[in-house]
Formats: sequence, C-alpha cells, structure tokens
Amino acid sequence: MIHHISIDAYDPLRVANVLAEIWQGKAYQFFYPGSYNVMPFDSYGTGIVVFPYGTVWTPGTDIKPAQLQPSVSTDLVAIHAAISVPATGQQIEQIGQREGWRVLVRNQEDSIFSLIEFWVENRILFEFLPPGFETQYLQTMQPEKIEQILGQPIQPIAV
Repeated sequence: MIHHISIDAYDPLRVANVLAEIWQGKAYQFFYPGSYNVMPFDSYGTGIVVFPYGTVWTPGTDIKPAQLQPSVSTDLVAIHAAISVPATGQQIEQIGQREGWRVLVRNQEDSIFSLIEFWVENRILFEFLPPGFETQYLQTMQPEKIEQILGQPIQPIAV
C-alpha cells in the first residue's frame, strides 16, 4: 500500500490544483516553501506532495532525518504511479487538454490493463484509473496473472 508520494514540478501550485481536481480532493500548502500536499481524503490517507522543480530528498547524517534541498533536476523522471480517481475518462481528457498536457487512453489491447496516461507538465507520468478501470487493474495484479506476464519471481540470493 503506497500512502503518499512526492514529485517536483515547474508550477507546483498549478499541478497540485489539477491533481486535486481530478481526484476531487483538496490541495494544501506543505511544510517546504513553495510545495503543496494534495489529498483526496480516502480511507487510506493517500496523498501527493508537489515540490518546486529540482527539490530532492537527501539522506540525513548520523541520527538526522532526510532533508529537502534544491538541486538540478532532469525534465523526465522514472517516477510514475497508477492511481484510482473519481474523475471520468472524459473529464481527465478535458483537464489535460485545458492544461496543454499529453493524455492518452490505453486499452487492455495495448497495455496489460486499461489506463489513462496523464503527463503532468508533459514530464511526469500518472496512470489514472477512472471508475470501472480499477477492477481490471486489480484482476491483473493477482499472483497467477503476474506470473503469466512476468514469469516466476526472482529467488533471493544469499549474501
């Protein structure tokens, strides 16, 4: 269960507001300057923190916790998430079009489950699952289906 993730954005407030709209949630100022926390207020405490572009987590030293600091960031990132949302596919497409961001509806024929690619600022991928899509996702994520798709799990290596 992933309860929250964080991303960076050129325009964190805009991104937070768009994600809140799709999620039918709310955006709040977060602790780090210029950052926002988006919450749908589901039963899992799910959230997305949107930091200013280039903000990174760095490990602390000794007993100090992780720290946030500005850094140089790349435009494209490996981070992505599949998220069930209450917005319809049509609403998601309209929001993406309004923002000028890439949106692509993918069906099970060209993916292992149906989803809507939603490219925040045309650089961060969210795979949105509007109502009805999550059932197919959950069916696909069962152990027997995953083994059909990916093969047998990797065996731990003794060190």
